[in-house]
Amino acid sequence: MRKGLSWFNVSSIVLGFAFLYIPILLLVIYSFNASRLVTVWAGFSVEWYFKLFQNQQLLDAAWVTLRVAFLSASVATVLGTLAAITLTRYGRFHGRMLFSGMIYAPLVMPEVITGLSLLLLFVAVGFDRGFWTITLAHITFTMCFVSVVVQSRLVTFDRSLEEAALDLGCTPFKTFFVITLPIILPAVISGWMLAFTLSLDDLVIASFTTGPGATTLPMRIYSQVRLGVTPEINAACTILIAIVTVVVIFASIMTKRQEVERERAERLAAAEA
Repeated sequence: MRKGLSWFNVSSIVLGFAFLYIPILLLVIYSFNASRLVTVWAGFSVEWYFKLFQNQQLLDAAWVTLRVAFLSASVATVLGTLAAITLTRYGRFHGRMLFSGMIYAPLVMPEVITGLSLLLLFVAVGFDRGFWTITLAHITFTMCFVSVVVQSRLVTFDRSLEEAALDLGCTPFKTFFVITLPIILPAVISGWMLAFTLSLDDLVIASFTTGPGATTLPMRIYSQVRLGVTPEINAACTILIAIVTVVVIFASIMTKRQEVERERAERLAAAEA
């Protein structure tokens, strides 16, 4: 056994991963169960996937969830990136402490409090609850995660690259899109992926801010699970796991490609110098 990797460490890692992933694996396996009883294996079948696509309530909930997740993650990525740039680049400005506190508050705020406060806000301003209130709520609590991810990359950013572009006559706007954004793009993609996943998974905040015709998939699954788990729910969860897995793999490939291109560009620049 290599130094620093004891049997205790290996056992802890194995047990930890088993605790996390064996339930997910069982869920995926039993989504192909021919029996309606989810605890009794009766053979392989894809029947429940066909029935899932005939369940209009689950399909509508899934469509709402995907739209909310994509829109909220995209807006949260833009706002979170701007917030990270503000906190990193502009030093000490008037109200910085308040601004940073408001950005990071959702990280430590219980979701029940966040959901209740947003509910009271929407009621106070007379905003009808539905798709847009869920989207705004998800933007509110996912933006801080994007900000943290992007800010961690900006802290180690070499600003001499931007200064060189500015000295060569590039405008600040063009410098950001040509120099800064391509370098921090892996962090931006990671932030978007994290925001998208958090939005897909959210139940508490969506329950407070939802309205008629805006039931998300976690809410629909939770309401049905209280009456008993059905194979259709297993099938729906398996498809959701597959979507998240594809997003993670795609983001990883894009991040790796960006890192390779950046290293190649740095080597070329060093060779020319």
